[in-house]
Order: sequence, then C-alpha cells, then structure tokens
Amino acid sequence: MGEIMLLIFVFVIAGFLGVELISKVPSQLHTPLMSGTNAISGITVVGAMSATAVAVLAPSSTVGMVFGIIAIVLAAINVVGGYLVTDRMLGMFKKKGDKKK
Repeated sequence: MGEIMLLIFVFVIAGFLGVELISKVPSQLHTPLMSGTNAISGITVVGAMSATAVAVLAPSSTVGMVFGIIAIVLAAINVVGGYLVTDRMLGMFKKKGDKKK
C-alpha cells in the first residue's frame, strides 16, 4: 500500500510541475520543445514495449500484458500526434508562396 501511495504522490507532483513549466514557456520555444518531447515519447514507446515483453514472459500475467499493450498504443498515439502538431506549427512559419514538396 505504501508503494502505491508513493507512486500516486510522484504522479500528482509531476502533473503540477508539468503545468507550471508549460505555462512559463514563451510561444517561440514551443516548436523546439515539442520536437524534444517527441523524442522522449519515443523512448516511452520502447519502455512500454520492454515492460510488455516482460509481462508476456511471466506466467499468468494477463493484466500486465493488457496494460502494456494499452501503454504502447497510447505512447504511439502521443508520438504521432506530437509530430503532426510540430509539422503544422512549422508550416505556419512558411511563406504563402512556398509549396510542400
């Protein structure tokens, strides 16, 4: 029970810290920060795949396997969505006459 409370505490503190940090970032830095965040999210996908592989190898680990698959799907959506948003933001800086090749 103590471990779960500690993990919940760390999650809540990380949430508050994330909100504070994001609200202080000037708008000119959002695009570079999004690219860096996407790279970190890619690492999250690798971690989720590793955790799922361990859960698959363990006997009677259906819950771990399901949570691992959910983690992989959510992390992949986060990576793809982040790159789409970054591409759209970078497109806003192009001149009107420039066409995408």
